[in-house]
Amino acid sequence: MSAITLIEAVNLALAHEMGQDPEVVVFGEDVGINGGVFRATDGLQKKYGKERVIDTPLAEAMIAGVAIGMAAQGMKPVAEIQFMGFIFPAADHIISHCARMRNRTRGRITLPMVIRAPYGGGIHAPENHSESTEAIFAHIPGIKVVIPSNPSRAYGLMLAAIRDPDPVIFLEPKRVYRIEKHEIEDNGEDYPIGMCFVDREGSDITLVSWGAMMHETRQAAEVLAKQGISAEVIDVATVSPLDIDTILESVEKTGRICIVQEAPKAGGLGSEIAAEVAEKQIFNLLAPIGRVAGYDAVIPYYRLEKQFMPKLEYIVDEAKRLMEFK
Repeated sequence: MSAITLIEAVNLALAHEMGQDPEVVVFGEDVGINGGVFRATDGLQKKYGKERVIDTPLAEAMIAGVAIGMAAQGMKPVAEIQFMGFIFPAADHIISHCARMRNRTRGRITLPMVIRAPYGGGIHAPENHSESTEAIFAHIPGIKVVIPSNPSRAYGLMLAAIRDPDPVIFLEPKRVYRIEKHEIEDNGEDYPIGMCFVDREGSDITLVSWGAMMHETRQAAEVLAKQGISAEVIDVATVSPLDIDTILESVEKTGRICIVQEAPKAGGLGSEIAAEVAEKQIFNLLAPIGRVAGYDAVIPYYRLEKQFMPKLEYIVDEAKRLMEFK
């Protein structure tokens, strides 16, 4: 057992499944010789060969199409889209074919495939490198969308994604790729897809987030605790299918909820969570539903990026506003 980062946990999970199952194949732009732009696939080609860790042209539509073909023939491809901002050329394949194949063939063909993509801002990348567009794919029936927030969950959820008989989009929040380390035993134990994690129990307010924003959300709970406010912290982890029951149970207990997302507020996953809470827990709410989100704008490059990202103090201030509501 060793302490590793989130990106190292992704690598460990990939290596584990490739060692266990010869049908697992990794491919994408620069994943082989270079080991990926963030080193998620570092060392895999040397260990498993060029036939199983494959460098591709800069062609996202081709990457998605090849993955679908491989999966339809019984392989388990793990395809990397180098940045989520580049996923849109592949969207036609993902939405029109990947998500629909089980239904189209009435269950005769399933697609056990994973599409990995680093996503989100916070590393001063240029335009098209920093989007948080998880809500687009969460809206599409037939695909699962998973977002780990720490190394342990990255390892367990990646194992589950590869083993899943249906397609999974696995979004890796690059801002927290190396922000913390967890001791992880490479024992092959996966985490369930489609389940929220309750990171911290509380009684006064529910804080809900996912991906990189879990870092600030956990910090906010610590700050609030010092001010006498007990916050329950929920990591959504799988944004589709959404485990709304865990969130509703928490809100029934606390009576207040603040939803934190990096993505722009309009049309985001936070809106869906807020709607579900309003529909099913309105009589238990002691305050309006709070949301902390990015601006409804293209994420700015470099100097202004820090101003775009939701901050710890925004979460704390919104939680305190909800606590003071009467």
